[in-house]
Amino acid sequence: MRKPMAVTPLKMEANRCNAQKSTGPKTAAGRAISKMNALKHGVLAQSVVVRGHKLKESRNEFKKLCREFYTSLAPAGPLEEMLVGQIVTATWRLRRARTAEAGEIALSVDGGHWERKRNGLTQTAMFWGINGDPMIEMGDSALGNRFLETQLKAVRDSVQQEGRLTEAAIQSVIFHGKPFSLTKQLEELRLRLQQNPGGLDEAALLASQKEQALAYLDKELRHISWRKADCEEREEMEEETRQTAAVLPSAEVLEKILRYEAALERQLFRAMNELERWQRRRHGENIAAPLTMEISARV
Repeated sequence: MRKPMAVTPLKMEANRCNAQKSTGPKTAAGRAISKMNALKHGVLAQSVVVRGHKLKESRNEFKKLCREFYTSLAPAGPLEEMLVGQIVTATWRLRRARTAEAGEIALSVDGGHWERKRNGLTQTAMFWGINGDPMIEMGDSALGNRFLETQLKAVRDSVQQEGRLTEAAIQSVIFHGKPFSLTKQLEELRLRLQQNPGGLDEAALLASQKEQALAYLDKELRHISWRKADCEEREEMEEETRQTAAVLPSAEVLEKILRYEAALERQLFRAMNELERWQRRRHGENIAAPLTMEISARV
């Protein structure tokens, strides 16, 4: 039978050090301290985390941030805990500042897009009627071509149903309650179709009129479709350029955010430096007093 090996003093010291390591407090006093840390995290969350009607920051996320910093920085005593709290608070507020910056950019890009889309419809329609007949101006925009396309499709449906181009279908082609050049073109087409140089009987004449009217309308609709596609491509590129230009917030908002971030970063680094000084002093290092300088401005 083998004799048990003797435990050396070095091994005993290693075992003692390992025994001091723990995944959590085991004693009642340790659990009380842990409970107070959780309480302090909760109190800090109550004062820092925004909980409004529309904006609700996560208290659990903030407490998680607290635990990460407390575990990493391991403060001892109320002063070091206060400094760690300042670090956590400054970090959380810096996150909020960067979220605000992202929101300002999204608001600038999306808001500008919807503003142009909403006002563009009214302004474009008003521009069509400035120079008298709106037909040319309509052809220079996707919106105008869609308007013309809708008008001609309604006329084509009427021809398909009635078997001919009627006066009523032509009179429905209006802009702001008045006929325009497209209306006149359709009226001229109707007059041409009424002619019968070949002496066709009534049935044959109606069939010929329908065929010619549909061929004319299909040709015009193809031209409008091509113009509309060109306008949509050009307007899409213009909108992308405007959105790219809107990625930066306004100068006033950007200056406000940068000032806020600079103030928070100063608080953060000041707390970090002070915490480092206290922890080095606690571990026995001889730390010199910080150098301070008072600057006064003379006029």
